[in-house]
Amino acid sequence: MMDYRLLHALATVVSEQGFDKAAQQLYLTQSAVSRRIQQLELQLGAPVLERSQPPRPTPLGVKLLNHWQQVRQLEAALGIAESTQPLTVRLATNADSLATWLASALAPATGQACVDDLLYELVVVDQSIGLQRMKAGEVMACICDSPQPVVAGLVEPLGAMRYRLVASPTLLARYAYQGLTDLPQLPCLVYDRDDLLQHQFLQQVAGLKPQRVHLCPSSEGFRQAIHAGLGFGLLPDQQLGDALRTGLLVDLTPEHVLDTPLYWHYWQTESPALHALRLRVKAAAQRSLQPLDELGKDA
Repeated sequence: MMDYRLLHALATVVSEQGFDKAAQQLYLTQSAVSRRIQQLELQLGAPVLERSQPPRPTPLGVKLLNHWQQVRQLEAALGIAESTQPLTVRLATNADSLATWLASALAPATGQACVDDLLYELVVVDQSIGLQRMKAGEVMACICDSPQPVVAGLVEPLGAMRYRLVASPTLLARYAYQGLTDLPQLPCLVYDRDDLLQHQFLQQVAGLKPQRVHLCPSSEGFRQAIHAGLGFGLLPDQQLGDALRTGLLVDLTPEHVLDTPLYWHYWQTESPALHALRLRVKAAAQRSLQPLDELGKDA
């Protein structure tokens, strides 16, 4: 059976970024905190902390921290929580959701103290791999493109982000762009090596593959890079604004859009705070995303 005093020590070392400050928070000596971490590692037969500065959790340590936060939320729901420290929710999300609509769901709202007091550790990953973090037990909830729940998990549809393939007029002029067959000559922007949206969309609509690729791991930086003429890429409608109407950007495939479905994954042992958060996320998604029954419709 897990000794939660040891998990508390682990969580405090990570949150306080050191053994000395953790000792002050726990009213223990630094050596006592160190012994608790060592005892936890002996029980599990694996390290839970990297002895770096500041100390960082190992992959096993991340799972334990996620478990600790779940336990704290359930204790809070039962009214038996001993700690008054705010709960931290580790949430995996894709970058475009975070840059456009998700923040409004996480921001405090009047009258919901159980969720307003939450702290967030946002893990930004591609929507195609976010579920892997959930399966590994590293996060308490995730936004991804898979409708299949993990074991002991549930899933709820949110909606679809609608993307358009765009470029700046300066980029098109620089390469004397005449049509889609010229696209392989132009540099393409992708978020990171896990981002396959551009490749899949081009293959689907034109049977083409980007030959020159810039990696730009920032959603806002991605948008700015396209406007600056660094390359072409897919932008969600929420980031386009009136750029197409005013001619700041050109839609390279006006007859085609890419609709990416998004789903909220959460554990069956859902606390009242996470339940309230899920309702907020769903409401924010409904205000910003395309209904899933409109997937694939050109607009």
